[in-house]
Amino acid sequence: MRLGLGALACGLGLLWGGAALAFLRAAPGVLPVEPAAAPTVKKAPSLVVAKDRFYDPGNPDFSLLQKPQEALDGLPLDKQGRVDWSAALLNGLITPRGSLHPNAGAEADLLDLDIIMRNTRAMPHVRFSHLAHTRWLACSNCHPNPFPYQAGTTGINMTAIFRGKYCGMCHDRVAFMTWQSCERCHSVPRGKQPR
Repeated sequence: MRLGLGALACGLGLLWGGAALAFLRAAPGVLPVEPAAAPTVKKAPSLVVAKDRFYDPGNPDFSLLQKPQEALDGLPLDKQGRVDWSAALLNGLITPRGSLHPNAGAEADLLDLDIIMRNTRAMPHVRFSHLAHTRWLACSNCHPNPFPYQAGTTGINMTAIFRGKYCGMCHDRVAFMTWQSCERCHSVPRGKQPR
């Protein structure tokens, strides 16, 4: 599969959030297209390019950009019909780099360490998988900013995440939508010992 600028934009967004995609956004006032219900056949949904907020059809170089349908065709989808980037990675369909910074150095080793966050009020506890994240990114993308190395020192909460802080730097921007996939993070039932 050949991935072009559309995939590059997705990769930029994974590392730097929505700000990385600002150069592709349409003029203010253009409304986003609501995603359609997931089709029976797992195929990347077609996007209405003029209204998707990522492409400006008025840009003179618009015709040079790879269209989303071409970039995302054949990638697995999650239950909302959006690309499941983790599944794409595990299936060898994409091979992201640990950083876009040219002087970032060697890729980080995979770290198979789960952190269980228990301060979740009535929700199930959160299992943070370092393995799922270090498959994508070098540790320096998250440590020491916004996450200090010492567990329990960051006041992570959903309000901050929704405002683009902590996990929200990627999630709800380019990584999966937290407000539609609570169970992907809140996966440890209260009172149960995690494995």
